[in-house]
Amino acid sequence: MSIIHNLPYEWLVGLRYTRAGRRSGRNSFISFISLISVAGIALGVAALIVVLSVMNGFRKDVTDRMLSVLAHIEVLEVLEVLEVLEVPNPRAGMDNWQEVMKDALKNPAVKGAAPFVQTQGMLLREGGMRPATIRGVLPLDEPNVSDVAKTLVQGSLAALRPGEFNIVMGYALARSLGLRLGDKVTMALAQAQVTPAGMLPRIRSFTLVGVFEAGHYEFDNGMAFVHLEDAQKMERLNAPSGIRLRIADMHQAIDVAGQLEASLPGHLQVRDWSKQNKTWFAAVQTEKKMMLIVMALIITVAAFNLVSTLVMTVTDKQADIAILRTLGSSPRSIMKIFIIQGAAIGILGTLAGVVMGTVVALNIDVIVPFFEHLFGTQVLPSDIYQVSALPSDLRWPDVFGIGGIAVLMAFLATIYPSFTASRVKPAEALRYE
Repeated sequence: MSIIHNLPYEWLVGLRYTRAGRRSGRNSFISFISLISVAGIALGVAALIVVLSVMNGFRKDVTDRMLSVLAHIEVLEVLEVLEVLEVPNPRAGMDNWQEVMKDALKNPAVKGAAPFVQTQGMLLREGGMRPATIRGVLPLDEPNVSDVAKTLVQGSLAALRPGEFNIVMGYALARSLGLRLGDKVTMALAQAQVTPAGMLPRIRSFTLVGVFEAGHYEFDNGMAFVHLEDAQKMERLNAPSGIRLRIADMHQAIDVAGQLEASLPGHLQVRDWSKQNKTWFAAVQTEKKMMLIVMALIITVAAFNLVSTLVMTVTDKQADIAILRTLGSSPRSIMKIFIIQGAAIGILGTLAGVVMGTVVALNIDVIVPFFEHLFGTQVLPSDIYQVSALPSDLRWPDVFGIGGIAVLMAFLATIYPSFTASRVKPAEALRYE
């Protein structure tokens, strides 16, 4: 308490105006408006924290599902004639893939590596036809770079044995073709082969031995795995197309990819997981920025409410301002009083909003089911969104950034009313008192 009393009088008066007394109806009304300003800022900050946490949660959830099938980094052979454009050569194998893999594993950030072949083809069965990305892998090495083996709902990745031409595909792809384990499916590749009947696509019959569900529709409906050797035979390659890598921290993939591109021998293209889905991640980032702008408008409205609160306070306290000026207070001190009042309201609202938003974001998995049960509705139908709970990923840099913006806007909102208060003339203010 003694610390408060030792503060400069501008602080004491400004903080006292924040909790204006209730001796009159007018003061009570101003106190109520101040409370509304605090609540407005708090709700805006809390809403922004919760919305960004949910968006981060969705992004993390989808990224994790993507990376259950994708590797963190891919290393591919590049056509020498188009090296400047960094065009991967789909028809050339990486003859020195074992050497490249050993060199890549020397990087301390790389934790796993595996060769692969990837191509585009059509899967056909009884009149049905579906396009698919065909990836040739080694079943024993694939767990080093992806979690696809953990996503299998039927069969086993180990059933992909060389020369048997078995296939594992996404559940949506298998369902669209009406396939069950043990059924035959025909694979047709775009690369033509010369036959007595003319140019025909390469066709081969495969047996379904596994079905995976990654939870990402693009992969569940358009990806299939075969053994590496079978893929090489279909593509007529004498070596894998490239290698896939897993690193300790997926968020460092861009930096690690740059290091590998500089250190690995030969004409190679190194691309991280974000480049493999560049359009999707760019869309998510744009959506997040737009949502940030829209939600920031809520804080802006609360800041305008703070302006009206301070203007009413200045109008009501003109006699007090005149007395302070008569006692020797400078216009700068008067301005400081109302800046302190507005800043106190802004900081109080921001702190309340940060606490409220953080609590909701950290417990959204409990709060949402409670309201779903209470109102008998479902926020996210699992058959549409493929998630059973609303995801949330609270990031403290976002929280501190939102809090800083809210305090800054509250401070800016105090400038005009404070400047108006500093221009009050004591004689005119006291004329009718």
